[in-house]
Amino acid sequence: MKRNLTIHILCWGIVLFLPLLFFNSPTDSWDVTLIRWTRSLGGPLAYMALFYVNYLWLIPKFYFNGKKGAFYAINIACILIALGFVIEWWNLADHLLTDKVPWHSAKGPRPPRVPAYFYTALSLVMVVGLSMAVRLTQRWQHAEQARKEAEKSRTEAELSNLRNQLNPHFLLNTLNNIYALIAFDADKAQLAVDELSRLLRHVLYDNQQNFVPLYKEVAFMHNYIELMKIRVTDGVKIETDIRIADDDSTPIAPLIFISLLENAFKHGISPQGKGFIRVEMAQEHGQITCAITNSNYPKRANDKSGSGIGLEQVSKRLELIYPGHYTWERGLNADATEYHSKITINN
Repeated sequence: MKRNLTIHILCWGIVLFLPLLFFNSPTDSWDVTLIRWTRSLGGPLAYMALFYVNYLWLIPKFYFNGKKGAFYAINIACILIALGFVIEWWNLADHLLTDKVPWHSAKGPRPPRVPAYFYTALSLVMVVGLSMAVRLTQRWQHAEQARKEAEKSRTEAELSNLRNQLNPHFLLNTLNNIYALIAFDADKAQLAVDELSRLLRHVLYDNQQNFVPLYKEVAFMHNYIELMKIRVTDGVKIETDIRIADDDSTPIAPLIFISLLENAFKHGISPQGKGFIRVEMAQEHGQITCAITNSNYPKRANDKSGSGIGLEQVSKRLELIYPGHYTWERGLNADATEYHSKITINN
């Protein structure tokens, strides 16, 4: 409102007072200039009145409500009234001010003639058109803003829904791993529960934020890997190459990479406890990269260690949070023995 009010004041200030520059002459006194300017005020005052009659009343009450016939009829009457006002202003100025500054002086308006009436009427019609253009533009801007707000609310609701799905999904997968540990190593299972409590702190609190510092997400990934190491055998080779500073506070969507890591542990280890997993993360030149490569051992149909919704959630979250600012390369190598997944996010 303040911005719009300022714009209106500036524009009408220019329309009303700019003629002072053209009616001024080095040989004339300031009184003469003011008289010439007063003679010219009829038109701008009529324009202003007609503009705001349309802007504040006719357009929102009639045009926007579909009463266009009434809108045009009332405007014709208003234009005729405004034209009569301009003519009377000219006549009054002729009667009161001619003896002080004659009409035939070098500068200033002249008494109206018939062509002048036509041009004034045309100017009044253009003022109506201007008020319609301003009002329609504002209406479009408000509609566009409302659409963006609705889209933002929908996106936030969808992201919240995805986060709510991700929490139990992650917890279920981790509990399945701990359950498998209990059967053959209770001490490791107890250690895994302790590691899980650290992970849950990140999942339950940081995951409720839209973004978290990158170093927190890296610490979460590291803790998850350590938890998984408790379960796997020595036959599984796990390599990490994380080139991210311990205090890197670059904002990143929480848990955006964890499903890739879960997928690697799910499909990268054979029933005999063999395989490899390689994790690479880096932050360079405004790009955050997470690349995970693992051996490929497809799970049997009766394996219930995961529901398969993790990667689908990753795709949806990337599209909602980083539309047009990410790439995701994934797939098997030629002989289907390795699976590679690489996400690059441009901040």
